[in-house]
Amino acid sequence: MELFFAQEVEGGLCRLDAEESAHCVRVLRHREGDELHLIDGAGTLLRCTLVEASPKEALARIEERIPRWHDHPYHLNLAVCPTKNMDRYEWMAEKATEVGLDQLSPVFGERSERRVLKPERLERILRSATKQSLKARVPELAAPVSVMDFIDAQRSAEGLKLIACCFDEGEPRRSITELLRGSDEHTVTILIGPEGDFSPEEARAARAAGFRPVHLGASRLRTETAALVAATAVYLERGSNSTI
Repeated sequence: MELFFAQEVEGGLCRLDAEESAHCVRVLRHREGDELHLIDGAGTLLRCTLVEASPKEALARIEERIPRWHDHPYHLNLAVCPTKNMDRYEWMAEKATEVGLDQLSPVFGERSERRVLKPERLERILRSATKQSLKARVPELAAPVSVMDFIDAQRSAEGLKLIACCFDEGEPRRSITELLRGSDEHTVTILIGPEGDFSPEEARAARAAGFRPVHLGASRLRTETAALVAATAVYLERGSNSTI
């Protein structure tokens, strides 16, 4: 099934941007009258008819709207420190979207080695992974903030809040699966630290804000692997019974 991203939806028409239009018309050779399937990025699948096959700005007429198309029954916010090698972070963003992600929140910790990222490139990766995995809701990319600022903003937030760290201090770490099974919260927020892990001060601040410390098994995982394992744990516990 081919999916296109509708950059602009107004009334009964959808406009594709130059990149999507070129792929639709030049690469896939769609012509006026062809049926297309578009997503609006907010959860709706649009069954359309191509009415203007322009490789610069294709135009499609909406025939049917299918809301909440392939939505998963939870809301996952992954707050992940960018990795020194940005390719690893982009890989994580792509794969976590395929599994099931609603928000990616880049956070910078005291021990982070990278403090700059390119949001435009990440947004393209999130859109592409959404289409590839047959979803209609593109994950939100939050503005980068420090770990401490993110924790402070989450202090009064509802839902299950978890922090994956490599050391015990205060409350012992528990299995992420155990805590997921023991909670019926719809919203799950998971903090994943940088290559050097969270500092003790960050871990203490997270616990004070309601974050529960978790481990992801006996293996020592890279940042991007830990984020993907966490996303997969939520999917398997909360969303694997959903049908496509």
